[in-house]
Amino acid sequence: MKFKPAFTSILFLLLLTSCSQGIGAPSPTPVIPVASGQAQLSAEQKPVTPSPEPFQFSLPTPGAEPVSGWRPPLYPIPWAMSPYDHFYFARPIAADQVNWPLADYRYGGIFFDKVVHTGVDIDAEDVAPILAAGPGTIVWVGWGLFTETPGNDKDPYGLAVVIRHDFGYNNQKLYTVYAHMSKTLATIGQHVETGDLIGLVGATGATTGPHVHFEVRLGDNSFHNTLNPELWLAPPQGWGVLVGYVSDSKGDIINHKEVMLTSQTTNKHYLVKSYGGGGAVNPDPYYKENVAIGDLPAGIYKIVISYDKEKKPLETWVEIFPGQVTYFTFEGEHGFSTGRPPVPKMKSLPTLPATPTPLP
Repeated sequence: MKFKPAFTSILFLLLLTSCSQGIGAPSPTPVIPVASGQAQLSAEQKPVTPSPEPFQFSLPTPGAEPVSGWRPPLYPIPWAMSPYDHFYFARPIAADQVNWPLADYRYGGIFFDKVVHTGVDIDAEDVAPILAAGPGTIVWVGWGLFTETPGNDKDPYGLAVVIRHDFGYNNQKLYTVYAHMSKTLATIGQHVETGDLIGLVGATGATTGPHVHFEVRLGDNSFHNTLNPELWLAPPQGWGVLVGYVSDSKGDIINHKEVMLTSQTTNKHYLVKSYGGGGAVNPDPYYKENVAIGDLPAGIYKIVISYDKEKKPLETWVEIFPGQVTYFTFEGEHGFSTGRPPVPKMKSLPTLPATPTPLP
């Protein structure tokens, strides 16, 4: 079939226009990694970045912190920029998995029939490897850790492993707990090194989704001897930890008070609640804190606490330093202060607390 000259010209122009506009063959958009904390781009400027597959699970409280596609490597352990810090432990989940605490399941929260949360929950994928956070000896494997009844398959911790570490703190033994496993891969009496495989992530016990419940215990392997793991896990490089003491105007501790934190660089919001006041939740030997939040990119943050509903919320600004603890106090109507706790007497802390204390 032959085309007339005028029709041929029109057809040629249409084909040329469609090629220049990419009709039927859109050009690929380059994939550009976006680091955590980078300023948000507009819809037209934002590059197409691959996201990890969402994890399918059900938890009692919605609103878990979204999964980030990239995080810095962790500081080597032991790590301490201050003589009173003790970032002794690696994460129990490897870096190629989600290995940071769920925002809604921090230390000291109240879940499952008003039972206090004595650790942090790390939202790793089902059957992901669980690794020893430090060197030590396995002293518990299996069911019954919470009730201290070996073999109790109704125990809320589910399948669990406990390590008594080769080092201690303040002349006391240190233990770490790994709960809700789908399978244990350790035996009592076995010696493990940092990073050794001890089990697989699961959802056994009192939980509605796969994750690992991680605890730090000081002195005795007991539910009542826990400390906040976010003060013991090495932070990502370039990131730090915020620790505080929240009280009323008389200096009495306030439980479950909301503390809002906002990055002045990214405008990202973080919500954390105060804890303490007895029971199974204990403050750090030096900081005496009742609020803590780790894994914060270094920078300036605004802290807001609503103390009196009839008055404007009180606020202050703090700086998070890489690899360090930033400390604040809040005392009701008197507001904030940012001075660190007083230096303790030497007998209350080991001579070199930045280095784990060897145990016999």
